[in-house]
Amino acid sequence: MITELPMFPLGSVLMPGLALPLHVFEPRYQALVERCLTSDGMFGIVLIERGFEVGGGDHRFDVGTKAEIVESDVLPGGRWAILAVGRSRFRVRQWAEDDPYPLAEVEDWDEPPPTAAGVATFEALLEPLRDALKLKLALGEAAVRPTVELSDDPALAAYQACAIAPIGPVDQYRLLTAPSADERMTMLAAMVEDQQMLLRARLQPGTELD
Repeated sequence: MITELPMFPLGSVLMPGLALPLHVFEPRYQALVERCLTSDGMFGIVLIERGFEVGGGDHRFDVGTKAEIVESDVLPGGRWAILAVGRSRFRVRQWAEDDPYPLAEVEDWDEPPPTAAGVATFEALLEPLRDALKLKLALGEAAVRPTVELSDDPALAAYQACAIAPIGPVDQYRLLTAPSADERMTMLAAMVEDQQMLLRARLQPGTELD
Protein backbone atom coordinates (compact mmCIF):
# COMPACT_ATOMS: atom_id res chain seq x y z
CA MET A 1 0.00 0.00 0.00
CA ILE A 2 1.27 3.47 -0.91
CA THR A 3 0.87 6.20 1.71
CA GLU A 4 2.00 9.80 2.13
CA LEU A 5 4.66 10.27 4.79
CA PRO A 6 6.36 13.38 6.18
CA MET A 7 10.10 13.02 5.64
CA PHE A 8 13.20 14.00 7.60
CA PRO A 9 16.34 13.71 5.41
CA LEU A 10 19.52 13.23 7.43
CA GLY A 11 23.22 12.65 6.93
CA SER A 12 22.92 9.29 8.68
CA VAL A 13 20.96 6.05 8.33
CA LEU A 14 18.43 4.81 10.87
CA MET A 15 18.06 1.03 10.94
CA PRO A 16 14.74 -0.58 11.91
CA GLY A 17 14.66 -1.32 15.63
CA LEU A 18 17.24 1.34 16.49
CA ALA A 19 16.59 4.55 18.44
CA LEU A 20 17.61 8.03 17.29
CA PRO A 21 17.53 11.21 19.43
CA LEU A 22 16.93 14.39 17.43
CA HIS A 23 17.13 18.07 18.30
CA VAL A 24 14.63 19.73 15.97
CA PHE A 25 15.27 23.45 15.48
CA GLU A 26 14.33 24.27 11.88
CA PRO A 27 10.78 25.69 11.67
CA ARG A 28 9.78 23.28 8.89
CA TYR A 29 10.76 20.26 10.97
CA GLN A 30 9.13 21.74 14.05
CA ALA A 31 5.95 21.67 11.96
CA LEU A 32 6.68 18.03 11.04
CA VAL A 33 6.97 17.06 14.70
CA GLU A 34 3.75 18.87 15.56
CA ARG A 35 1.94 17.04 12.75
CA CYS A 36 3.30 13.68 13.91
CA LEU A 37 2.30 14.28 17.52
CA THR A 38 -1.29 14.96 16.47
CA SER A 39 -1.46 11.81 14.31
CA ASP A 40 0.26 8.42 14.53
CA GLY A 41 3.73 9.75 15.39
CA MET A 42 5.25 8.31 12.21
CA PHE A 43 7.64 9.97 9.77
CA GLY A 44 10.32 8.81 7.35
CA ILE A 45 14.10 9.11 7.61
CA VAL A 46 16.15 8.98 4.41
CA LEU A 47 19.85 9.47 3.80
CA ILE A 48 20.90 12.65 2.00
CA GLU A 49 22.78 11.76 -1.19
CA ARG A 50 24.03 15.30 -1.90
CA GLY A 51 23.57 18.49 0.08
CA PHE A 52 23.10 19.32 3.73
CA GLU A 53 20.63 18.63 6.53
CA VAL A 54 19.89 22.31 7.14
CA GLY A 55 18.38 24.70 4.62
CA GLY A 56 16.82 22.37 2.04
CA GLY A 57 17.84 21.81 -1.58
CA ASP A 58 19.28 18.38 -0.80
CA HIS A 59 19.14 15.27 -3.00
CA ARG A 60 17.94 12.14 -1.22
CA PHE A 61 18.21 8.39 -1.58
CA ASP A 62 14.93 6.58 -2.23
CA VAL A 63 14.94 3.92 0.51
CA GLY A 64 14.46 4.82 4.14
CA THR A 65 13.09 3.82 7.51
CA LYS A 66 9.75 4.65 9.06
CA ALA A 67 10.34 6.13 12.50
CA GLU A 68 7.94 6.61 15.39
CA ILE A 69 8.26 9.38 17.95
CA VAL A 70 8.25 7.65 21.34
CA GLU A 71 9.39 10.58 23.49
CA SER A 72 9.11 14.33 22.96
CA ASP A 73 9.89 17.50 24.90
CA VAL A 74 9.18 21.02 23.72
CA LEU A 75 12.07 23.45 24.23
CA PRO A 76 12.30 27.26 24.22
CA GLY A 77 11.76 28.87 20.83
CA GLY A 78 9.52 26.10 19.55
CA ARG A 79 12.38 23.62 19.33
CA TRP A 80 11.83 19.93 20.09
CA ALA A 81 13.89 17.15 21.62
CA ILE A 82 12.50 13.86 20.37
CA LEU A 83 13.41 10.21 20.51
CA ALA A 84 12.41 8.22 17.44
CA VAL A 85 12.57 4.45 16.93
CA GLY A 86 12.93 2.86 13.50
CA ARG A 87 10.02 0.55 12.70
CA SER A 88 10.28 -0.68 9.10
CA ARG A 89 11.77 -0.03 5.67
CA PHE A 90 10.09 1.74 2.79
CA ARG A 91 10.72 2.72 -0.81
CA VAL A 92 9.96 6.23 -2.00
CA ARG A 93 7.64 6.10 -5.01
CA GLN A 94 7.34 9.85 -5.54
CA TRP A 95 8.51 13.02 -3.84
CA ALA A 96 6.00 15.83 -3.33
CA GLU A 97 6.70 19.53 -2.95
CA ASP A 98 8.00 20.55 0.47
CA ASP A 99 5.01 21.95 2.38
CA PRO A 100 6.83 23.18 4.45
CA TYR A 101 8.73 19.96 5.20
CA PRO A 102 9.50 17.19 2.68
CA LEU A 103 6.68 14.78 1.81
CA ALA A 104 6.75 11.57 -0.20
CA GLU A 105 4.52 8.75 -1.32
CA VAL A 106 6.10 5.60 0.09
CA GLU A 107 5.53 1.86 -0.06
CA ASP A 108 6.45 -0.56 2.72
CA TRP A 109 9.34 -2.87 1.88
CA ASP A 110 9.04 -6.10 3.83
CA GLU A 111 11.64 -8.85 3.81
CA PRO A 112 11.70 -12.57 4.65
CA PRO A 113 13.12 -13.58 8.04
CA PRO A 114 16.71 -14.84 8.15
CA THR A 115 17.29 -18.49 7.37
CA ALA A 116 19.46 -20.85 9.42
CA ALA A 117 22.31 -20.19 6.97
CA GLY A 118 21.89 -16.44 7.42
CA VAL A 119 21.96 -16.77 11.20
CA ALA A 120 25.15 -18.84 10.94
CA THR A 121 26.73 -16.12 8.79
CA PHE A 122 25.75 -13.53 11.36
CA GLU A 123 27.13 -15.52 14.29
CA ALA A 124 30.42 -15.97 12.43
CA LEU A 125 30.82 -12.22 11.86
CA LEU A 126 30.35 -11.23 15.51
CA GLU A 127 33.94 -11.91 16.57
CA PRO A 128 35.45 -9.99 13.60
CA LEU A 129 33.00 -7.15 14.30
CA ARG A 130 34.06 -6.91 17.93
CA ASP A 131 37.71 -7.04 16.86
CA ALA A 132 37.14 -4.18 14.39
CA LEU A 133 35.53 -2.11 17.17
CA LYS A 134 38.54 -2.79 19.43
CA LEU A 135 40.88 -1.65 16.65
CA LYS A 136 38.86 1.52 16.14
CA LEU A 137 39.06 2.36 19.85
CA ALA A 138 42.78 1.55 19.95
CA LEU A 139 43.28 4.15 17.22
CA GLY A 140 41.56 6.73 19.43
CA GLU A 141 38.49 6.93 17.22
CA ALA A 142 34.85 6.91 18.27
CA ALA A 143 33.24 3.48 18.32
CA VAL A 144 30.75 1.45 20.31
CA ARG A 145 32.28 -0.67 23.04
CA PRO A 146 32.88 -4.20 21.70
CA THR A 147 31.13 -5.67 24.75
CA VAL A 148 27.77 -4.20 23.68
CA GLU A 149 24.99 -6.77 23.81
CA LEU A 150 22.83 -7.42 20.77
CA SER A 151 19.26 -8.66 20.60
CA ASP A 152 18.37 -12.35 20.71
CA ASP A 153 16.21 -11.73 17.63
CA PRO A 154 18.53 -12.46 14.66
CA ALA A 155 16.87 -9.95 12.31
CA LEU A 156 17.03 -7.13 14.87
CA ALA A 157 20.55 -8.11 15.95
CA ALA A 158 21.69 -7.88 12.32
CA TYR A 159 20.30 -4.35 12.05
CA GLN A 160 22.01 -3.46 15.35
CA ALA A 161 25.30 -4.82 14.02
CA CYS A 162 24.90 -2.72 10.87
CA ALA A 163 24.41 0.36 13.05
CA ILE A 164 27.51 -0.18 15.23
CA ALA A 165 29.89 -1.48 12.54
CA PRO A 166 32.79 0.91 11.76
CA ILE A 167 31.48 1.81 8.31
CA GLY A 168 30.16 5.00 6.72
CA PRO A 169 26.56 6.03 6.02
CA VAL A 170 26.65 5.01 2.35
CA ASP A 171 27.68 1.47 3.30
CA GLN A 172 24.96 1.47 5.95
CA TYR A 173 22.51 2.52 3.26
CA ARG A 174 23.63 -0.40 1.08
CA LEU A 175 22.93 -2.73 4.00
CA LEU A 176 19.51 -1.18 4.57
CA THR A 177 18.62 -1.82 0.92
CA ALA A 178 19.69 -5.47 0.92
CA PRO A 179 16.83 -7.59 -0.49
CA SER A 180 16.87 -9.99 2.48
CA ALA A 181 18.29 -10.41 5.96
CA ASP A 182 20.55 -13.19 4.68
CA GLU A 183 22.07 -10.95 2.01
CA ARG A 184 22.47 -8.15 4.54
CA MET A 185 24.48 -10.44 6.82
CA THR A 186 26.69 -11.60 3.95
CA MET A 187 27.34 -8.00 2.89
CA LEU A 188 28.08 -6.93 6.46
CA ALA A 189 30.53 -9.80 6.95
CA ALA A 190 32.50 -8.65 3.89
CA MET A 191 32.48 -5.01 5.02
CA VAL A 192 33.66 -5.93 8.52
CA GLU A 193 36.49 -8.04 7.11
CA ASP A 194 37.62 -5.12 4.93
CA GLN A 195 37.52 -2.73 7.89
CA GLN A 196 39.48 -5.16 10.05
CA MET A 197 42.32 -5.20 7.53
CA LEU A 198 42.30 -1.43 7.03
CA LEU A 199 42.21 -0.64 10.74
CA ARG A 200 44.89 -3.18 11.62
CA ALA A 201 47.18 -1.74 8.93
CA ARG A 202 46.93 1.67 10.64
CA LEU A 203 47.69 0.34 14.11
CA GLN A 204 51.17 0.89 15.54
CA PRO A 205 53.08 -2.37 16.13
CA GLY A 206 52.85 -3.50 19.73
CA THR A 207 49.59 -1.67 20.48
CA GLU A 208 47.49 -3.70 22.89
CA LEU A 209 43.76 -4.07 22.38
CA ASP A 210 41.42 -3.83 25.36
